[in-house]
Amino acid sequence: MTTTLAGGTVLIADDEEPILDLLRDILEPEGALVRTARSGREALAAIEAEEPDVAILDVRMPAPDGLAVLQTLRERGVDLPVLIVTAQDSSTMTIEAMQRGAYDYLGKPFDPDEILHTVQRALEHRRLTRRVLNLERQFNQDPRDILIGSSGPMQHVYKLIGRVAGSDATVLITGESGTGKELVAHVLHRNSTRREGPFIAVNCAALPETLLESEIFGHEKGAFTGALAQRKGRFEQAAKGTIFLDEIGEVSATTQKKLLRVLQERTFERVGSNAMLKANVRVIAATNRDLLEGSRSGNFREDLYYRLNVVNIHMPALRERQDDIPLLIDHFLRKHRFGGGEAAPISDAAMTLLQEHAWPGNVRQLENTIERAVVLAQGGLIGPEHLLLDGGPSVHAQMLDSTLARILGEAPLPQLLERLRGRLLALALERCHGDLSAAARLLGVDERVL
Repeated sequence: MTTTLAGGTVLIADDEEPILDLLRDILEPEGALVRTARSGREALAAIEAEEPDVAILDVRMPAPDGLAVLQTLRERGVDLPVLIVTAQDSSTMTIEAMQRGAYDYLGKPFDPDEILHTVQRALEHRRLTRRVLNLERQFNQDPRDILIGSSGPMQHVYKLIGRVAGSDATVLITGESGTGKELVAHVLHRNSTRREGPFIAVNCAALPETLLESEIFGHEKGAFTGALAQRKGRFEQAAKGTIFLDEIGEVSATTQKKLLRVLQERTFERVGSNAMLKANVRVIAATNRDLLEGSRSGNFREDLYYRLNVVNIHMPALRERQDDIPLLIDHFLRKHRFGGGEAAPISDAAMTLLQEHAWPGNVRQLENTIERAVVLAQGGLIGPEHLLLDGGPSVHAQMLDSTLARILGEAPLPQLLERLRGRLLALALERCHGDLSAAARLLGVDERVL
């Protein structure tokens, strides 16, 4: 089994020296820095002094016990992954531990592979949480408006934003629906010299052509039926700030012509007026269409395309930056907390399915999936049954594919099939409470096979 514990600090709190030695022997060879405590009081002091990455707490140890320590940490706002050590048959204790905010639990007697895998997941969760917090501090903005990702494609986006944010250059943001184009526009504005001015967004696809021109440029009283008073358009409202024209590829030829004039001459007229108004704004546009191809086919003005595309920032599809999926999941779990409680935990099987999904709807679809899963799981452990992934195979088929993908190459095919057969026989016997005849019927084989 491959683990990535190097550099992670793990605190183990247990009053039994053999348990401490056993866990140390399992974790230290994999690179973990192990610290120990023999009571709840020592555990709290160690956590406050050293801030470990993961804590493993035994339920039964000198006061306060593991659950009480966990409760104290949550009351203090310490966001530390805590693994609770329980007896395997203590379902009530396990449920209580998860309800109090434990990341996971370890059953006695210990399975070394399970311990390594669980601690590895907890360390990764800790690392992702810290990366999210660092991004929030870096941008100093509402977490809902933050760009999440550290993959190569996203690093390229960050570099472009850094180079162009301080200028007044017109920016065209391209990419599929749901990739976060409006978030890029927000970050550009908030890091620009116009950050003190307004950020005005216009969804060009949401308004009919008869209203779009008036919405963007404003109108005079009596300019058309229903124009009962003068109205300032979005360009005037965005003065000294930024106007964001979303879905710019949807505007008509007439509006395209007027937008071109704004970009060329920095002036415009309200509908029904001949008075020239100055456009003191920075223009950012976005589209999920290929505007260059549209200009070649006559559906979009070529001159307007080049005026908009002074700087192009392309937002990659989620399938092009799959390394960012765990970080995005962690962010959305923190954002969509059930009932205002702790961020919901997620199972390995569910995480695997999310990482392997195609995500045609990109980050927006991933966020909706996580929000729905949190609600369906009532804030508890999210499993594959809570994901309801659209446009793909059934959850059970995805689970099977994920499992097969993980074990592929571990052993020759005959050995893998023998292992699978043995496991299915054992599960059938367990389900049928040891009744050989019933198990054989369940599997559809002769009883003599068992």
